[in-house]
Amino acid sequence: MDLDWKICSRARLSRDARFDGKFFIGVLSTGIYCRSICRARTAKESNVRYFPSAAAAAEAGFRPCLRCRPECSPGTPGWLGTPSTVARALRLIDESSLEESGWQDGGVESLAERLGLGSRHLRRLFLRHLGATPSAVVRTRRLHFAKKLIDETSLPMNQVASASGFGSVRRFNAAIQKTYHRTPSQIRRLARQTEAPQQNQYLFRLGFRPPYDWSAMLAFLAPRMIPGVEVLHLGRYRRSIALNGEEGYFDVSLDQKNDVLDVCIQFGDPRSLFFIIQRIRAMFDLNADSREIVRCLGSDPLLARRVKAAPGLRVPGCWNGFELAVRAILGQQISVKAATTLAGRIAKAFGRRFSTASGLTHLFPTPQTLADANLAGIGLPTARAKTIQALARAVHDGHIRFEGIVESDSFLARLCQIPGIGTWTAQYVAMRALGEPDAFPSSDLGLRYAADLDSPRELEERADAWRPWRSYAAMYLWTNPSVHSKVRTSPPREAASRRDRSLAS
Repeated sequence: MDLDWKICSRARLSRDARFDGKFFIGVLSTGIYCRSICRARTAKESNVRYFPSAAAAAEAGFRPCLRCRPECSPGTPGWLGTPSTVARALRLIDESSLEESGWQDGGVESLAERLGLGSRHLRRLFLRHLGATPSAVVRTRRLHFAKKLIDETSLPMNQVASASGFGSVRRFNAAIQKTYHRTPSQIRRLARQTEAPQQNQYLFRLGFRPPYDWSAMLAFLAPRMIPGVEVLHLGRYRRSIALNGEEGYFDVSLDQKNDVLDVCIQFGDPRSLFFIIQRIRAMFDLNADSREIVRCLGSDPLLARRVKAAPGLRVPGCWNGFELAVRAILGQQISVKAATTLAGRIAKAFGRRFSTASGLTHLFPTPQTLADANLAGIGLPTARAKTIQALARAVHDGHIRFEGIVESDSFLARLCQIPGIGTWTAQYVAMRALGEPDAFPSSDLGLRYAADLDSPRELEERADAWRPWRSYAAMYLWTNPSVHSKVRTSPPREAASRRDRSLAS
């Protein structure tokens, strides 16, 4: 990825937070690389080099700055806006465990095989668009997460090494010493932790690129929360989670002053922390560049006032794709409130009991549990119950999986093969479970009503100008329907497409 040094130079000298994460600065005289907002003494232009990603700076021989902490910078366009093949590869890397052997130094062939191309070509694509190889991206990712654990938790160093994917404490110590020129213990002393959290509890601060409309995020999630599984209290979102046989919960709130989300995770296995953090980032859409989205959508008269009123609107994701798909099936043809009630009944009847955190009583049931559950016995229509059971069997058998999706189109095609699931449900799942920025449930009645259009085809034609941000356009239409004079002010129903309607009735 080519960077215009003149533009980067102006941004560096301004120290404007809006450029944070868009590029990284390597200083030849110190051998350190920084974020554009770093408050260290400004280096001469002749001593500066610019890089599109932290991995590229690390590959060039620079070590991370201990002052501005490049590992905490928001997701960069160099990592998020690459051509589709590299973007899919990064998604596979992000969804894997740090200790998963398939993505280690010798696993480029495995990654390339899943993407359907040769390993040499994949390396060329990474070097062209990110300035670093897939192995370098994994190494940098592992080191950055280790640094975050050292700074923000009180985990013993052997557990930090394990959680961040190092095979041994010796390799962990050597990598940290080589990269930061300090031992892990020295770095922890510099972090100046004020108090140690309780056992199995971890506190993190997740950065994002402002603006971020936290109130709109909670306003969307609140009526859709599954009773007993999720809870919202005084601006804090909390939910129960289960992973690899362990169970726990996390709690998320906004620190508006510092433009971060404060996250408290209660979980027994620290090796799962990276996966949990990545899932939370996706769930709250922390990697989006709101300014670019606003620039694209704000030029359309239909969206202009909505975008201006809420420039930091994000697309809410989910913790678990299967859970979200079940919730979408329940939402066909009925109101949000009614679907939430049914989801709560399912959790209470078939989910495991959970009592670790206030307000949380259950874990959402697994596909294996729902595959043979008597869903009709809790008030679900027979056809809707059969659809959920068919989905649960497909997920349990491995025919459908929500992680590691390389081609979303083929995934959605498989999803639509399940009787009772049509275009609306599939697009809604793609939007919230897969994090597809261009997914668009055009048959949704609320979207058509907000856009004052009569048919899905008309809406699709109208939405063509919103690509590749149609998911965000949908959120603006759902969130602010009253901006248009003909639009009702009540929340839209999660309406089904004609195929959904016929097969789910």
